[in-house]
This record gives sequence, structure tokens and C-alpha cells, in this order.
Amino acid sequence: MQKYIAFLRGINVSGQKKINMADLVKLCQRIGFNHVSTYIQSGNICFSHANNDKQYLINHLQVEIKQQYGFDVPVIILTKDELNEAYRNLPFKQIDIENQGNQVLLSFLNEQPQKDKIDQLLAYVNPPEKLTIADQIIYLHCPNGYGKSKLSNNFIENKLKLVATTRNLKTINKLISILSH
Repeated sequence: MQKYIAFLRGINVSGQKKINMADLVKLCQRIGFNHVSTYIQSGNICFSHANNDKQYLINHLQVEIKQQYGFDVPVIILTKDELNEAYRNLPFKQIDIENQGNQVLLSFLNEQPQKDKIDQLLAYVNPPEKLTIADQIIYLHCPNGYGKSKLSNNFIENKLKLVATTRNLKTINKLISILSH
């Protein structure tokens, strides 16, 4: 069975789209996900499944969430190997995860961004911020804090005209650990 991480976009943020994580685990188990666990309240679901079709898993989860909760939730799913590769390809090599892990963020995109949209986004990077795009992942380093950056998840989605979901390096590191067991 393949191990996966599902990132649910926009749940339990600002009191909108509330989903209890224990209920989400039950929903996932009911639709055939195995070894289901969640991490923090922002929609990180680790699971395994025999089906290797990520689009099928995404669609199935989105439909079930819509039926149970009455709202749409964008979902991005990565395999354990894809998440590990995203971490290994981190362009900011001198990062102390414990002290700087919340300053480095990975935004996972639902598809490859267009070149002209990437160029538009890059125009908003203000040093000392750094932004690198590799395939469907944005690597963002905000030494002054993500909360002070204009490059929020909503801003990225708006500029690229894509679905994005962003997690800090501390969260990514923890999810890799969970998927490794």
C-alpha cells in the first residue's frame, strides 16, 4: 500500500469550514483509507491506500467532505516519496528547523503554473525574502516572518490562478516523520 499525505485547503482557518479531526479520520476510514492520522487542526491527513490514482483519491475525498459538511474543500495529495523529495529539494540549505522552521514554507500547487504568472509572482518578492518554484512546489523563505510577507497563500493563488496550500517546514518535517512509521 502506498503512503500519502492529503492537504486540505482552508479548513479550520479563521473559524470557517470547521471539521473536527477525529470526525475527519472516521470519514477517511469509511471511504477506505487505511492507517489514517491527522496532524494539527489545519487539514493534514496521513494515510495509506491500495489505489495509486491520486486524482481518484482527491475526488473521492472532496465528494465525501462536500456530502458530509456541505462545503467544498480543495485537496492536494502527495505520496510519501513526493513529500520526501520536496523536502530534499529545499533550496535553502542552512535552515535550522527548530528555530527557523516557521520561516520556511512550501506551497503545494494543484498544477504547474504558467511562466507569465510565475514572473508576476516573483515581482512581489521583497528581500530578504526568497522564493523558488520547482514544478508544482513553491519554496518560500521569510526571515522576517510569514505574517509580514505579502506572499500569503491567498496571494499566491490569486497571482498564479491555481489552488495552493502552504505548510511551514516544521509541519513538513513532522509529516515526514509520521509517514515514516
